[in-house]
Amino acid sequence: MMKTLEIKDLHVSVEGKEILKGLDLTVNENEVHALMGPNGNGKSTLLAAIMGNPKYTVTQGSIMYDGKDLLAMPVNERSVAGLFLAMQYPQEIPGVTNSDFLRAAMNVRRESPVPLFTFIKAMEKTINDLQMKEDLAHRFLNEGFSGGEKKRNEIVQMELLKPSLSMLDEIDSGLDVDAIRIVADALNNLRSETGMSMIVVSHYERFLELIKPAFTHVLVDGKIVMSGGPDLAQKIDSEGYDWIYKELDIVPAAEAQAPRKVTSIGTCAVRESVRGASK
Repeated sequence: MMKTLEIKDLHVSVEGKEILKGLDLTVNENEVHALMGPNGNGKSTLLAAIMGNPKYTVTQGSIMYDGKDLLAMPVNERSVAGLFLAMQYPQEIPGVTNSDFLRAAMNVRRESPVPLFTFIKAMEKTINDLQMKEDLAHRFLNEGFSGGEKKRNEIVQMELLKPSLSMLDEIDSGLDVDAIRIVADALNNLRSETGMSMIVVSHYERFLELIKPAFTHVLVDGKIVMSGGPDLAQKIDSEGYDWIYKELDIVPAAEAQAPRKVTSIGTCAVRESVRGASK
């Protein structure tokens, strides 16, 4: 049976403020969907709500995956069901090594624990694939990592856990050009092996070119206002969002016209910082 994510009429609030305002989205097995839109319009909120972040309150609508009601499941059960979120700001967890964390996470998905030798071989291969330092397994989770190392470590976790649906929240921000290619290669290889589907939030057109999403969705004011193919992402990269506002007669939110606030967890980094980091 094909594993399908089906979101209907989703409304999500954060600290009493409604962010998503009736969003619909369907993602089938082995599909790659790019999620684009101006900052502060709900892209990170959508991914957090799907994964079950308790800061995000679903007030209306449904999220179904593989025929199961995700909203009735805690975060750990959603993970076991095949969901994975590569975070925009991975957290540091002192005292817990990468190897201990990953082996425990893998064992939750198995009827019997993964044999130690099998785990070591798999982790060594994955570290090599992502061109990380050999001592990664023995380092505490993300502690003392550079921004780029944290992002690549998210993909190490993904490759070992082999989710059926991965959500990438600006995984390309903070990566140089070579690292973006390494991450994209790892994602493409994993997709070809497993049939994994992906929802990708990115402002970097080069990254989208490498992973080739077949679907592009534009999120404005908590709703998907336009969907298309790869050409839509290319047009947004070259022309921005003004033409969409004009075509759909949308008035940009006042927040977009106000001075920008400091970027915080759950907020997408500005496109300029992404491009600057990649130079």
